Amino acid sequence: MLLSAGNTILFAQEEEEPILYYQMEPLDDSLFIHIQEELFIDPPDPKAEIVVDVRNATDQTISVKGSLYPLLALKPETRARILTYPFKLNLEETIGYTSIFTRIIEKLRFNNILDPPTVFQISPTLGYINPYIQIMGGERFGIPLKKDIGLSIGFGTPYSGALETNYTDVSFHILGVRAGMFISVDAMTELKSSENHNNLYVTDGIQFAYTIPFGNFFEIGYLSASSEFSETLIRKYTINTVNKNNLVYNSDGTLKYQPYLLEGGFVNWEFRYPVKVLGALRGKFYAASFIDEYHIGFSGRELTLAGSVFDLRMDYMFDSPVRSNQFVMDISIQKIFDYWAYSSIALGPSVIVTNLKGGGIGLSSIFVNIRIKVGNSL
Repeated sequence: MLLSAGNTILFAQEEEEPILYYQMEPLDDSLFIHIQEELFIDPPDPKAEIVVDVRNATDQTISVKGSLYPLLALKPETRARILTYPFKLNLEETIGYTSIFTRIIEKLRFNNILDPPTVFQISPTLGYINPYIQIMGGERFGIPLKKDIGLSIGFGTPYSGALETNYTDVSFHILGVRAGMFISVDAMTELKSSENHNNLYVTDGIQFAYTIPFGNFFEIGYLSASSEFSETLIRKYTINTVNKNNLVYNSDGTLKYQPYLLEGGFVNWEFRYPVKVLGALRGKFYAASFIDEYHIGFSGRELTLAGSVFDLRMDYMFDSPVRSNQFVMDISIQKIFDYWAYSSIALGPSVIVTNLKGGGIGLSSIFVNIRIKVGNSL
């Protein structure tokens, strides 16, 4: 009998029927990397799909991302950790009309929903380091040049959704200070020709911020637009034929909805609480004020649930000087493509729910969002 000291979960497993054919849920990044290093898989993927088959005592195998290896290729200590791994998806269990529901509940692993965050998540000087590039909204892609010195780039604001804004920024980071500029890139907003009355448009400007050095919990900064909108730009973003009259009026002729044309300066802040939800390597709950708009939300990378790996972002903007309240949600799924893209690319829908031009609440925007993982997770 193989037992890990202090692992009370294993005792419960010994009383049940042993699981001989199973997928390992990707909840132990160090073990998953260790297995792949012993099998000379480079680079190792902490969220790889690993299937173990020990039904035949003389032919026991382990499959990593579809490639089959003999279990004996691993060291005895590694094999012991695999056989006693507590988070197994039984691939032999019988499926019935009700088990499709009960299995999901069993696989939620409520005792593993929240774990302590990583060191990088709670560091006020290293928290910017982020190997994920997302084409619309969300966290900035952070490139470390030398520990706490690096660069970041983002497409859309940290809180924007699909095809919502022409905002793009790049910043330099050092010792918790972030300084940079933002510019306008109209390519995304021009893909959608209707329901653009709740969009955010910018010209260019500067921004800087500072993360208070008591954990990566509170950031305060300032953003200022450098250029005003010309008459040509105002017409482009409000009434020209590409955007099909983004100004929406009430029956009495008063203005009902209009895009936010960003001018002036703003004090911004974000209070965030880094968490490790469902095995995610980056996750946080937050409340923020950005350009005088207030947000609450959650974002997480590579969450694991019942063997699936996905990103999830939810943002609710509940107050704005110009725009209507809106809810943004992204769900991006991994394991769609093959080879290096198997764990590097996640793809899924991004939607915005808000007040529509014709009245009522509905989807003002829906598009495919793409996330690419450039480096190892932190």
